[in-house]
Amino acid sequence: MSSIEVQHVTTAAQRKQFLGLPWKINVGDPNWMPPLRGTQKQLCGFGSHPFYEDAEALPLLAVRGGEPVGRLLAIVNHAHNRWSKEKRGFFGFFESVDDQAVSEALFDRGFDWLRDQGMTAVRGPANPSLNYEWGLLIKGFDKPPMFMMTHNQPYYAKLVEAAGFEKAQDLYAFWGEVDMLKTMKNDKKMLNLDANIRERFGVTLRTMNRKRFRAEVEMFLDIYNQALAGTWGYIPLSKSEINHMAGELRYLIEPEVAIVAEHEGKPIGVMFGLLDYNPRIKKIDGRLFPFGFLTLLRNKRAIKRLRLVSTNVLPAYQGWGVGVVLGIGMLQPALSFGLREVEFSWVLESNDLSRKTLEKGGAERYKEYRIYDREL
Repeated sequence: MSSIEVQHVTTAAQRKQFLGLPWKINVGDPNWMPPLRGTQKQLCGFGSHPFYEDAEALPLLAVRGGEPVGRLLAIVNHAHNRWSKEKRGFFGFFESVDDQAVSEALFDRGFDWLRDQGMTAVRGPANPSLNYEWGLLIKGFDKPPMFMMTHNQPYYAKLVEAAGFEKAQDLYAFWGEVDMLKTMKNDKKMLNLDANIRERFGVTLRTMNRKRFRAEVEMFLDIYNQALAGTWGYIPLSKSEINHMAGELRYLIEPEVAIVAEHEGKPIGVMFGLLDYNPRIKKIDGRLFPFGFLTLLRNKRAIKRLRLVSTNVLPAYQGWGVGVVLGIGMLQPALSFGLREVEFSWVLESNDLSRKTLEKGGAERYKEYRIYDREL
């Protein structure tokens, strides 16, 4: 068998092989979803992206017999290390054939580079950080992922653990159907609690303002930033990242399923979902241009699956029960939109409140993802 060569990706030809490898690795897997090609290029550092204003990365490609067989991005996120007071590197965008020699060669080269940068530990997969896509799928391979959730081959966990990684934290995805929402809508106990919170604290709800849509998305992301400050592994989005992400989400967020909780006219909490665009992305094979974006965005009401991404409340108001008001407030818009399925993702295993609330409501924990750590 030919030897494995690990290449530092520097040329256009190597970048093309790096970006195209997932199509080769996942061929024949009906549940794999192609990424949006332009977005993937940016997130890997091959195009302009604000994440890399405060981070650097080493893209690696494993080649055997002239053919690419694996890839890895070693990442130094300076913002994370300042925030967490660590010297932790990350790995992401991992793909490999089912051969431990390939994955070990990639990880060894990545570890060497991270050590040279002064890192003492490594975490992943992060594509390229918690604020985008992260986690390795370890359960739930029989169903396709929702929009902006990862999917990988079942043997990946074996390869990652063989490189010395151990579990740091698991993430869960919960699934529910519209009948569950109808049941919750008629739950008198929850409705009374919702009414009491609104009356006691003067909390009101509204949907996103279409006339100020870009500013509204930025507001959603700013609350997200503040609300998650104490979350395990979290690192705030920079102003540049918020601006960039707001520009991208502006066309993807549907205002009817994005609601705002206010107190005395001030936004204090948000809940928003992203329609599951993945089947449409698969249809266009990840290509938005020249006409793929029309397929992606037309007739959004025909999409019947929603990923409920985030329920975030400003820290000063987190003891009020605003999350309950937001959750009840989302029911009617979701039903009116004609949704049939909802995924709640992702939920940290250590987030007992959210996890137990979903389980009590009848949601099914149908996918699990893992974050790994390793000392260097």
